[in-house]
Amino acid sequence: MTLSAPDLNAHVYSIPLRSQLRDLTAREGVLLEGPAGWGEFCAFVEYDDLECIAWLEAAVEQCTTPWPAPVRDRIPVNCIIPTVGPDEARRIAAETTCRTAKLKVATHPDSLAEDIARVEAVRDGLGPGGAIRIDANCLWDVDTAVRNIKQLDVAAGGLEYVEQPCVTLEKLAAVRRRVDVRIAADESIRRAEDPLKVAVAGAADLAIIKPAPLGGIRRSLEVAEAAKLPCVVTSTIGTSIDVATSVALAAALPELDFACGLDTLSLLTGDVIADTTTFRPVDGFITVPSTKPQPTPELLQEFAPADQARIEWWLSRLHRVTAELNRRHDR
Repeated sequence: MTLSAPDLNAHVYSIPLRSQLRDLTAREGVLLEGPAGWGEFCAFVEYDDLECIAWLEAAVEQCTTPWPAPVRDRIPVNCIIPTVGPDEARRIAAETTCRTAKLKVATHPDSLAEDIARVEAVRDGLGPGGAIRIDANCLWDVDTAVRNIKQLDVAAGGLEYVEQPCVTLEKLAAVRRRVDVRIAADESIRRAEDPLKVAVAGAADLAIIKPAPLGGIRRSLEVAEAAKLPCVVTSTIGTSIDVATSVALAAALPELDFACGLDTLSLLTGDVIADTTTFRPVDGFITVPSTKPQPTPELLQEFAPADQARIEWWLSRLHRVTAELNRRHDR
């Protein structure tokens, strides 16, 4: 589909996070209205225009095509434990209805002791039957990953998996050979030209699938099939428009053996749809909706950036990436 940026019905949003996540204090993006509903373009600000093309393709797919037919009507999800102290981590784990908890680790070079304390607290709050998974976001080398995973596995009383402990496939494979914990590939999947390489290299036990950076639901289904690994679907900390797309993908996958990372609205202080419960878990599950969510005009206005320069920055980015996408389609 060829796009003309001036013709897009675009609404820029900025929603503060409840607590800082890496360098983020607010989540920003552009909501696009199309003939089949709404799409969300929310590529992280550090990505260049070429890497943003897939994010825009996903947004275009969202607002121009219907969801694929679901094969399940609800999706198991994990709760998210922010980078908080052990007492708060224990409280969140004890109060959630989810039976799986995910924690970010390696938030700074000397975080291991803090990570161990949080993991121990989450195990205490979640109880012995819950699953704990951690995400290191490529920040360890092989030896550090092996050492830290073994200690965190003990602290957790058994980790379900570790997500992307190192950057390259070779390093992931090396870690996987030296630990007894499952390894999940995230960046190695969504930034790979050939997702099958992850499986062939023996680099991972699971594939993290995110429809926004992969270019949409249909491309994600192709990637999941090519990866030949069990999949965990996650959203990208966007609004309900973004989360709905990931829910639709999880509903369409032929098999879904693990809880998905779809409770990301818990990280935001607000949303653009009026019903704040639609994409929040009940008894550890999100129900697959029959229709796409629609933003509320009042909330679009409430969460429009106060700084006009941010609106102009996002619209300029949208125009540039649209031009790049059109050039690609014209080749």
